[in-house]
Amino acid sequence: MNGTSAPHAAPQATPHVVVVGGGISGLAAAHRLTGAGVRVTLLEATDRLGGKLEAGEIAGAPVDFGAESVLARRPEAVALAREVGLGERLQPPSTATASLWNRGTLTPMPKGHVMGVPGDPAVLTEVLSAAGLTRIEEDRTLPRTEVGDDIAIGAYIAARLGREVVDRLVEPLLGGVYAGDVYKTSLRAAVPALFEAAKKHDSLLEGVGEIQARAAANQQTGPVFMGIDGGIGTLPGAVADAVRARGGQIRTETPVLALTRADGQWTVRTDNGSIQADGVVLAAPAWSASALLADVSPVAAAELQQVEYASMALVTMAFARKDVEDVLPDGSGFLVPPVDGHTIKASTFSSRKWGWVSEHAPDLFVLRTSVGRYGEEEHLHRDDADLVDVSLKDLGAATGLAARPVETRVTRWIGGLPQYPVGHLSRVARIRAALAQVPGLRVCGAAYDGVGIPACVGSGQRAADALAEEILVMPTLVEGTAGGTGQ
Repeated sequence: MNGTSAPHAAPQATPHVVVVGGGISGLAAAHRLTGAGVRVTLLEATDRLGGKLEAGEIAGAPVDFGAESVLARRPEAVALAREVGLGERLQPPSTATASLWNRGTLTPMPKGHVMGVPGDPAVLTEVLSAAGLTRIEEDRTLPRTEVGDDIAIGAYIAARLGREVVDRLVEPLLGGVYAGDVYKTSLRAAVPALFEAAKKHDSLLEGVGEIQARAAANQQTGPVFMGIDGGIGTLPGAVADAVRARGGQIRTETPVLALTRADGQWTVRTDNGSIQADGVVLAAPAWSASALLADVSPVAAAELQQVEYASMALVTMAFARKDVEDVLPDGSGFLVPPVDGHTIKASTFSSRKWGWVSEHAPDLFVLRTSVGRYGEEEHLHRDDADLVDVSLKDLGAATGLAARPVETRVTRWIGGLPQYPVGHLSRVARIRAALAQVPGLRVCGAAYDGVGIPACVGSGQRAADALAEEILVMPTLVEGTAGGTGQ
């Protein structure tokens, strides 16, 4: 080679990111970062990964003790499951029919509505009283209800259609998603399509009709929801295995005590020493993130401290199939309007809803009930046996079930679901604006962009993408003497 070679750029060290939190948001972030060639260390305070996703067994039957399905029409979670080798185990529900335990009677869940809001009042004939149906029709002549920057779902729908629609249908449907109170939940954050319709239309019925027409024109094929053979709770372990296969490190029982930044580097202090990193993804609950950000970003920390959470319990029961199969109504289970004063909020017939539960345990029938929501945490202080008994009492009243289970398990999700009150999205915007001033840091999780699994996966992936773009340094091309570019 003629001439003197030009010096090459010094090799760049692989950037190192610490992900704080081993729920599905943090795992999704770690998976995305390792895929981008970033060195990752994920730290989880508890002894297991997955957050509100937990798979296990009851009486030998595989079940979920946390979230049990994902919205398949939103792609992030299903795509992640396929990426980590679970594609062949994805399964839609065996049945999509459900009931409503309304005024002491089980009636089929009505169709033709948007989260309980009908386009045609006739679809609610079996749910509402005659007075309730008449009240809905007033929506067409009422003056516009101004929603401003945001409004509570319950307040808006009650103003347009009456409280009976809210209490009998919207509350059990949407309140169940957040374990919250729809009279406090943000319309803009929880049902953005309805919020946009409210801004555009004087009549809510007309707005819902437009949403339904648009959905029909863009109708997607395939199931709305999807589960995984063995449980959605198997997804975190599969993602963790994929992260490890790419060289990522995962440490459980390693709580993070402090975050500090100096000289362009982060120091992540744990109870077992400190870790240096180029970036941090904070995928912890709001209260934990607030504590860790107190010195880094007091403004963001103060906002996060205001995020409230609801707690709930799931009571999972396994019965001898012969004792219950002919007693329980058809379908995947039922929802319960809180206004009727019952303790349980819903029941899922897992052996009917998921074919894989029945296939793995054909002689058993597994079902579960949910207890507790925002403002009703006192139920969670009852002992396990009491929660089982009150669930059986309500199940008996609703369905006639008299059999005793062969095995039970109560799973308490304390602080399980962040609440999205009016103004939630503005709070999230203020948090992110404050953190934009802090280099090498991103936040993600259920407290920000949605509580569903696809929303959490997407939140983690977006945080990872943004951080990777910030910290990855592309090699500099240096001109050489042998024809030009040093390649």
